[in-house]
Amino acid sequence: MLSLSLQILAICAVVRYDSFVSSFNLPTLKSGRLSKGSDLHMKDYPKPNVENTENYRIAEKLSSKFSSFKGSASSGKTVAIIGGGLSGLACAKYLVDAGHKPIVLEARDVLGGKVSAWQDKDGDWIETGLHIFFGAYPNMMNLFKELSIEDRLQWKIHQMIFAMQELPGEFTTFDFIPGIPAPFNFGLAILSNQKMLTFWEKLQTAPPLLPMLLEGQPFIDQQDELSVTDFMRKYGMPERINEEVFVAMAKALDFIDPDKLSMTVVLTAMNRFLNEDNGLQMAFLDGNQPERLCAPMQEHIEARGGRVRLNSPVKEIVTAEDGSVRHLLLRNGETIVADEYVSAMPVDIMKRFVPKAWSTMPYFRQMDELEGIPVINLHMWFDKKLISVDHLCFSRSPLLSVYADMSTTCKEYRSDDRSMLELVFAPCSPIAGGKVNWVAKSDEEIIAATMGELARLFPTEIAVDGSKAKLLKYAVVRTPRSVYAAIPGRNKFRPSQRTPIPNFTLAGDWTSQKFLGSMEGAVLAGKLAAEVVCERVAGVPYSAEVKEIQASVVAKASTASPKDPVGVLGEGAIAFGGGAVMTNAAKQQLGSSDPLQLVQLG
Repeated sequence: MLSLSLQILAICAVVRYDSFVSSFNLPTLKSGRLSKGSDLHMKDYPKPNVENTENYRIAEKLSSKFSSFKGSASSGKTVAIIGGGLSGLACAKYLVDAGHKPIVLEARDVLGGKVSAWQDKDGDWIETGLHIFFGAYPNMMNLFKELSIEDRLQWKIHQMIFAMQELPGEFTTFDFIPGIPAPFNFGLAILSNQKMLTFWEKLQTAPPLLPMLLEGQPFIDQQDELSVTDFMRKYGMPERINEEVFVAMAKALDFIDPDKLSMTVVLTAMNRFLNEDNGLQMAFLDGNQPERLCAPMQEHIEARGGRVRLNSPVKEIVTAEDGSVRHLLLRNGETIVADEYVSAMPVDIMKRFVPKAWSTMPYFRQMDELEGIPVINLHMWFDKKLISVDHLCFSRSPLLSVYADMSTTCKEYRSDDRSMLELVFAPCSPIAGGKVNWVAKSDEEIIAATMGELARLFPTEIAVDGSKAKLLKYAVVRTPRSVYAAIPGRNKFRPSQRTPIPNFTLAGDWTSQKFLGSMEGAVLAGKLAAEVVCERVAGVPYSAEVKEIQASVVAKASTASPKDPVGVLGEGAIAFGGGAVMTNAAKQQLGSSDPLQLVQLG
């Protein structure tokens, strides 16, 4: 029935698309290029109705649950949280809502983890990554509402914009028509586009995706052993779907090429977006993340008796004879004693902290199967204002994933005279499917390659020799181990937040939750970790079951020998799993802790 409906929509799209666009006053493309009438300056759109979804209501119910613990005999516990990224801050936020007293221990001098940012010598903000907020982020949307900062989201028109590889300087769009419910708005957006796929290629795409809509998450989880490319070929999808759509999706979702990315990731994202009318509508934060997002979280925590400490790196998780956590030992020799302990560290860092007493436990050995994916984020300041769109753009380039002109999209960075492009350079290493290890290349080589790609995509504005728009300055931010690498077969190894240790819980976007390695996943994982702590100290049954550990992991653990934790060596963001501009000190740090990242390839 749905396939038939899509075919009917396709016919409508071919015949009536122009009248749809004019009726709803959407920005138009003239011969594929931005027309003179296009909105080249910042324009925010009203907040979409993200509340009227089942996922939002589930998230809201979980948020309200924490207040029910407040004032009980079990409240008022001290909880030490290692890591001040979104997951650690979210965990602390919901713990204080439940009446507990969290203390967040952040190793660096800035909060945010993978959404951290800092200022350069000119006062310009350098961000670890280009972060976009989607309507289908229910826990994040609840968080903004609870902190009374919803006005800090700059919503853009409900549209996806793609650079045309074969037509330099031109764009094409997926336009979501107001008033058409999901999933038909998504189907119509794709079918209406006349630039990327033929009519019959679009129809061939629908049948393989029907089980996702009809069977839901069980079907989606079963596809984890297949890469995106494998799935396409198994179900006979046209190869051009990969070139036109899935390359852009894979690189945007996990900084990785489709032949390396688990199809479960793509289907999970599509399932969220397809089933919510405004799921794919995007918003930018109106400024830098530390001040506009992390600071309100910190203020909420501290106003209710919690603490957030910067420059407080943990040296060791010290265990008691029974295997529980006795205390945390900081690098400065201080000990932190708490009733409960939570790790909100990235998986690659958590692996370095696993105490010897836990090192042979199957639960912790699951982490051997997980690792972070490298990614590079670029900031490029030009001497003039480029023709741009007030939105996120999918480059569909071999080297670039997504980008935005932040001088157009973000209030704090606004400029009517000069453009600042923020771009995601991916895949940037063989781990992500690339042939070149760009992490090991110099900043100059990365920028030269990027300028070449921009000159190819936008030849009327950018030239490699600098004869057109001139590059004034740039920043290259490497995150050698970012979100977990969602390669085929990894999802089953993501651990539950509840651990076998009676006073220790895990958070982090890499732990088991349904929103993958994302800002939404980080917030949800922190929330679920807080729920585990609250239920445990209250002595009530746990809401969530512990995820089954794979037999292969149990078998390996049975023959493993106990190992002392390696710990984190060195200083700085990269040492603790963050991103940084690569100084000589940072390069030495990376060489000692993760030498494969600096092996020159290509």
